[in-house]
Amino acid sequence: MFVKTGDKVKVIAGKDKGKEGNVLSVDVKNDRVVVKGVHKIKKHQKPSQTNAKGGVVESEGSIHASNVKVISKAENKKTENKKNKKK
Repeated sequence: MFVKTGDKVKVIAGKDKGKEGNVLSVDVKNDRVVVKGVHKIKKHQKPSQTNAKGGVVESEGSIHASNVKVISKAENKKTENKKNKKK
């Protein structure tokens, strides 16, 4: 897989298109990644001993690896085609 944990990526498709973040985890078997601050999901939790109140908990969900583009670390800019650049 071309994406590793800790890489900085940009989302290129989906409802969070254009957002950037670091990869928190990678699921190689299903080709999915979890990116910090992208694809927020809400889960309703019952009260328990660890969470006495319960309520709604917000966390990041996974997105398909084909929907992200790695931002190069060396140049700290997005990798893109040369013919699409503006002069």
